Amino acid sequence: MAVPDIVVVGAGIIGAACAHYAARAGLDVAVVDRGPVAGGTTGAGEGNVLVSDKEPGPELDLALLSNRLWRELAASPDGDGGRDGTGAAGGSGGGTGPEGGGGFEFEEKGGLVVAENARVLRELTAFADLAGKHGVEHVAVTADGLRDYEPHLAADLAGGVFYPQDAQVQPMLAAARLLRRGAERFGGGAPALRTGVTVTGFLRDGDRVTGVRTDRGDILAGAVVNAAGTWGGELAALAGARVPILPRRGFVLVTEPLDRPLVRHKVYTAAYVTAVASDSAGLETSAVVEGTPAGTVLIGASRERTGFDRTLSVPVLGRLAAQAVALFPALAERRAIRAYCGFRPYCPDHLPVIGEDPRAPGLYHACGHEGAGIGLAPATGHLIAQLLTGHRPDLDLTPFRPDRFEEGLP
Repeated sequence: MAVPDIVVVGAGIIGAACAHYAARAGLDVAVVDRGPVAGGTTGAGEGNVLVSDKEPGPELDLALLSNRLWRELAASPDGDGGRDGTGAAGGSGGGTGPEGGGGFEFEEKGGLVVAENARVLRELTAFADLAGKHGVEHVAVTADGLRDYEPHLAADLAGGVFYPQDAQVQPMLAAARLLRRGAERFGGGAPALRTGVTVTGFLRDGDRVTGVRTDRGDILAGAVVNAAGTWGGELAALAGARVPILPRRGFVLVTEPLDRPLVRHKVYTAAYVTAVASDSAGLETSAVVEGTPAGTVLIGASRERTGFDRTLSVPVLGRLAAQAVALFPALAERRAIRAYCGFRPYCPDHLPVIGEDPRAPGLYHACGHEGAGIGLAPATGHLIAQLLTGHRPDLDLTPFRPDRFEEGLP
């Protein structure tokens, strides 16, 4: 195999996006993963593309850029999303419904965040108004107006906020399509995918990373991108770099397919925002309910740090079901047909790690997105591609720098 410009370690949604945008910029790309495409966190995600749960700051800036890029990808017939050879983002795009959806069920469904009482509604509205000053579109919804958005919602809610920019994708399809479209579209820059390959170390020329060692042989490259998700910290450690990523377990319940849509938007309680920002290692749950084009309803969300323990927790699933029924009483008559769990790649400051590691030049990190990786993938891949091609990134990446966890740094 010819020496690629970059090797991306990880074939989840972040790795796929990095490969896609790097190939779009004209780089030769190889992608390696010890498992299948989307075999880790991506395959256990709901597919959220959210701006509604992020307070003003670096992550919201990243989410707004990514939201626009998702729409460009979905609107483009071949998923290119615009190409100028530099990795620069194009126009606003149009987006599509699930029938087109860019081949990955992109749905511009919007998100409805609901409040259980007047105090929570005041806090929710203040949060939305502040985000609105930074480009987040939102509409305040009265208690009486909630049924206009969701006819089957419980009647005892105080009101809410609707976020039209929130969307959803099918994450496994999205990862596969980003990789496939790169191969079909970008000629010499097509990503070469190798699954079942475990990275065991890094190749070096002095201090500089020049490739990876694997259980299938060495792969030389101009640079390496760490898109290993929950295992990104372990991969970084092989290069002698500390990136403190920990697994944060979550469960999702899936109902039987319904004969008619019960949930129109992504619907969640204001407590979800608090849970996302929490540092607690203990169990936290909040009601998150949304439908899919297949007719099933996805129910979440739980968070807890239990290592990589995949043990099914019936009490947690019971709590999720009860919270969903409290929001949508009609769900009490529906059957749950399966449940699955995944591990969010959690960083202590709740920000992903994006950029070249000064401790290991040639190693670029794109990991640690916690539960927002699906939504933030295009922006992450786009920014990594800009760095790899020597272009100034569209966002200031200082808050995401890989060495920020070193002693004495914030």
